[in-house]
Amino acid sequence: MPIDIAAHIPVTLTPVPVIMEALQKIAPLQGLPAEDREWLARHGQEIRAKAGDILFEEGEPAEHLMLILKGEVHVRRTRNGPMALFIGRSGQMTGLLPYSRMVSYGGQGFAAQDVWAILYPKSLFPDMMAAIPSFGQRVVATLLDRVREVTRIEQQSEKLTALGKLAGNLAHELNNPSSAAQRAASGILTELRTVSDGRLRLVSLCLTPDQVRSIEAWERDVRARAQQSDDTSQASVTLREDQIAEWIADHGFPEAWQIAPELAELGVEASDLDPLVDFLSEPAIHVVLDQFASALRAEHYAQAMLNSTGRIFDLISAIKTYSYMDRAPILEIDVAAGLDATLQMLGSRLASITIVREYDPELPTISAYGSELNQVWTVLIENALDAMARVDRNAHPDYMGCLRVACRLEADMILVEVWNNGPDIPKDLQDRIFEPFFTTKAPGQGLGLGLDNAMRIVRKHRGHISVRSEDGSTCFRVRLPINQLQAY
Repeated sequence: MPIDIAAHIPVTLTPVPVIMEALQKIAPLQGLPAEDREWLARHGQEIRAKAGDILFEEGEPAEHLMLILKGEVHVRRTRNGPMALFIGRSGQMTGLLPYSRMVSYGGQGFAAQDVWAILYPKSLFPDMMAAIPSFGQRVVATLLDRVREVTRIEQQSEKLTALGKLAGNLAHELNNPSSAAQRAASGILTELRTVSDGRLRLVSLCLTPDQVRSIEAWERDVRARAQQSDDTSQASVTLREDQIAEWIADHGFPEAWQIAPELAELGVEASDLDPLVDFLSEPAIHVVLDQFASALRAEHYAQAMLNSTGRIFDLISAIKTYSYMDRAPILEIDVAAGLDATLQMLGSRLASITIVREYDPELPTISAYGSELNQVWTVLIENALDAMARVDRNAHPDYMGCLRVACRLEADMILVEVWNNGPDIPKDLQDRIFEPFFTTKAPGQGLGLGLDNAMRIVRKHRGHISVRSEDGSTCFRVRLPINQLQAY
């Protein structure tokens, strides 16, 4: 049951004059005549709660108006982990209010400090309104303030949820290149140690200047022929590796497995090794090939590190493009570039989705809030991904998700379309999906503010957003004016 009144009724009730004096500190009741405050003091139920006491649980029926005379009541949601939703402080009117459509508590309420409060059951509301004529106006003002505050908190929660998704996607995208760069750095360190050991072995060979020049010429020729070869299939590489390993074994080298893979990957043929016999002894051939293979491995690791760090740099550039960091809020925006940056930020969720981009190459830039427009693209693309994820793969085993993002001119507007081939949005819901707090997702998976926020941003740019969903495809259309002189 909500608010166990009996458990919190003090043994000795506070005198009516003292309660009347305390009611003057309730902000919505300031200026209330003494006779009205006396009515409230005599007809309310006084309660006192210790810090930590639970006053009501999330989802329980809301049945009382509460005037907090002292202390604080915190309301938090617990479905997705504790999250602050509302804080009722001393001097506030809270709980179920007259005219409110509140049915149940949106979170768990507990006393953050020792609480002294007065409760009024909803059955008393008609008498209260009749006895205190100005109470209705005071309640309406409180309701408006509460709606604004709850909306602000919910919007902040939606933004934090979006930020969490963005951080998760970014962490996933950065994990692969950073791990590859770490492995490459470790490999380079290993090869540097190998080169250090091999240097002493090379010195011990006492090669003549002619032999050194012959080795250099052989390596240049091998690399040149390898670059001209276009046979890089796995089957060809495996065949070359086996042939090189056989050649090395025939010349008495026990470590063929350390040398053959690198040479085969480069494109070296077993026949390319034959010239070494003409100017080197077999022990020298072993040392030279071992050093050559080590150099090839180091080059491979260095290239992997370059590719990985390049990928990290691209991701950071995408983040800056996505968020328009270090830039003024209103800029000349390339809409297509913003769409691409958003797709890149969501790359970890696009692995099994076919992406089709259709951008008009002659699109002009527009003056806009770039980071806010990217929030719109994020909402629309994430909604498309969520829709495709709901397809029943058992009923449609051959289903392949397809996301099509188009951007083109339409009269004096830029038209952006985000298509997906997920389930249709029911006809009776298409007019409601832009309503704040409306969502078709399971409880705890969405607040229903994403499309509402997208619509507000588009309207801020004097644009229009609409949806069409039928015959197995859903399309969100956003139209933005090119001429921004009238947009702000």
